[in-house]
Amino acid sequence: MIGAAAASLCITWLLFDRMLPFNGALGFVVVAYVLFLGLYALLVSFDEDGPAVRDRVAAAVVQSLGLVMLAVLAFVVVYTLYEGRDALPHLNFYTESMADAGPIEPLSVGGILHAIVGTLWQISIALVICIPAGLVCAVFLNEVPGAFSRFVRTIVEAMTALPSIVAGLFIYATFILALGFERSGLAAALAISVMMLPIIIRASDVVIRLVPGTLREASYALGTSRWRTVWHVVLPTSRSGLTTAIILGTARGVGETSPVLLTAGYTAELNADPLHDPMVSLPLAAFELVKSPEPTYIARGFGTAAVLLVLVLVLFVMARVLGGRGPGRLTRRQEHRRVRASRHDAKRFEAYASTDQSSERPAPTRSTP
Repeated sequence: MIGAAAASLCITWLLFDRMLPFNGALGFVVVAYVLFLGLYALLVSFDEDGPAVRDRVAAAVVQSLGLVMLAVLAFVVVYTLYEGRDALPHLNFYTESMADAGPIEPLSVGGILHAIVGTLWQISIALVICIPAGLVCAVFLNEVPGAFSRFVRTIVEAMTALPSIVAGLFIYATFILALGFERSGLAAALAISVMMLPIIIRASDVVIRLVPGTLREASYALGTSRWRTVWHVVLPTSRSGLTTAIILGTARGVGETSPVLLTAGYTAELNADPLHDPMVSLPLAAFELVKSPEPTYIARGFGTAAVLLVLVLVLFVMARVLGGRGPGRLTRRQEHRRVRASRHDAKRFEAYASTDQSSERPAPTRSTP
């Protein structure tokens, strides 16, 4: 593979620089990649037959596409951190709002505290709405089969691809225009919950379906009802997966911009009341700051985007760590707790057995003269 890559680069350089009047970085990369695949297939064909050659070429295509996606992601992260490097080291960037920071103010004045508080408020309200609704809907889809549950599952799967602007327009038309409420953090939280809810429902549905049926059967064999089995067996068994589903939904909601723009408005002041007045979030603050022609505002915008990237990365790492345990697998603390409980039960059984044996021992009989 390394030889094919080196040969393709050399041939492409000869074509672009010496033989043909070609130029452009994109054309160079495309031609080099096509030549690499052809040379790699030719080299593999010397030792393998047709199906093996196709498998090796397909594996090379998949691996190269994965590397391209990783490179694009790394470029976005590095570029964002580089552009926001001037704003991130300042402590006031995290402890002040933009109420007193004008366009020509230095980076030592103003920050994104108002956006951080707004994001926390909006996500907290959205989680209060989405966690119970999402878990109840996922349990319904698994425990109540039928035509209606299949219809609900189809709607949920369709809503996972719902454009965020549609969710924002829906809340704007119903909650603000029709009902007369003002733009606020609550309206933004409702729009975000519309985007989070399908993610949580679908992921929770998959996790609950992975719970072994033998656990349900064992619970039913003990005379337990269906909903008691769900509460005491199914949900505790899938706890880590459900937590992962909630975290993934939260990561989706944190990065939404257009619903917040339509329903919460924009403000440079700190607003801790989600029921009244505009309330800005991190993605909306980054969007508004980067639009400014002032270099200090642009640096603050990229710094805000960097904070948002770190927050989303932390959420995905948490989801990955928690999602690594399948349904029924215990954490180390839970394993230690089970071991201590088993030892306690073993000692109790031994004490009970010894007491039972002593009670069954026959009493000594007196000998008559």
